[in-house]
Amino acid sequence: MNTPTTVLAFDFGTQRIGVAVGSTITRSARPLITIDAPIGPARDAALARVIAEWQPELLIVGLPVHSDGTPHAMTAHATRFGEHLREQFGIRVDYADERHTSELAQASLSGQGRRGRQKRDEVAAQIILQGWLDDNAAA
Repeated sequence: MNTPTTVLAFDFGTQRIGVAVGSTITRSARPLITIDAPIGPARDAALARVIAEWQPELLIVGLPVHSDGTPHAMTAHATRFGEHLREQFGIRVDYADERHTSELAQASLSGQGRRGRQKRDEVAAQIILQGWLDDNAAA
C-alpha cells in the first residue's frame, strides 16, 4: 500500500467537529476549520466540501477515552463517525488517541492570547494529527 500524503484529522463532537490537515511528506499538521453543525445533512455537506477540496488519502478520527485508556460513551460516537466517513467517502479511516487534546489546545490558544471554542476544536484536531504523524508517517 502506498503511504498517504494528504491526511485530514477530526476532533469529533456531537455539535462541532474540528478539522486539521497534514502531510506525511512534511510531517506537519495545521488547523483548518471547525464544522459547527450537529449530525445531519448540513454537517455531511460541510464534510463533503472539505474532503473534496483537500482530497485526502487518509482520515484520522480522534478517539476519546478516559484518562486510563478505557472507552466511554463518546468513544462509540467517534467510532460511528469514522465508519460513516469511510462508508460515505470510501477513504481509509484510522483512529488516534485524543486524551487531553482539548486541554492542550486551550492552553496553546490562551498562551497566544486567543479564545474561542471553534478555534480550540481545530487546534485539538491539529494536535491529534500531529501525534499521528509523529507516530506513523515514517512507517
